[in-house]
Amino acid sequence: MNYDEAMKIDGVKFGDMPPQPFLLGLLSAFNNRYQAAADAYFKEITWKQFFAIICINLCTEPPTLNELSDVMGSSHQNVKQILLKLESKGFVSTVSDENDKRKQRIFVTDKCRKFLEKNDNNGSRSLHVISRIFEGIDKKSLQTTIKTIMMMERNLSEI
Repeated sequence: MNYDEAMKIDGVKFGDMPPQPFLLGLLSAFNNRYQAAADAYFKEITWKQFFAIICINLCTEPPTLNELSDVMGSSHQNVKQILLKLESKGFVSTVSDENDKRKQRIFVTDKCRKFLEKNDNNGSRSLHVISRIFEGIDKKSLQTTIKTIMMMERNLSEI
């Protein structure tokens, strides 16, 4: 594949770069661009803060900091900083675990739930943005991409 032709970025020459480092760079650049766009989309919180809320809501019970760090794929320290900011904004709270007082469980607040409703996090507005990102990508290509990234994730965890 001719990356120079495909990317159409003046002043950058990818040359004969192998596909593996090109894909990693492409994923990193996409993540940066997506984060900037998502930060602009939500006025009250950042994309990383919103992602933390999504991950909290995916857990079957309110997670601990360590559990949330695992789900988010981020360090304990980074997630702690995100949670401190969310807590200062009134979006999450931490409560001692009923069975083990050493553990702190993370809960989303009513303010957070209202924010999610207001921003239509599962509705047409967000789905429209997501559908625009995936425009022209067929289901088989998407499934192949998901499978590839999941295999990369599994390999990374073994390093």
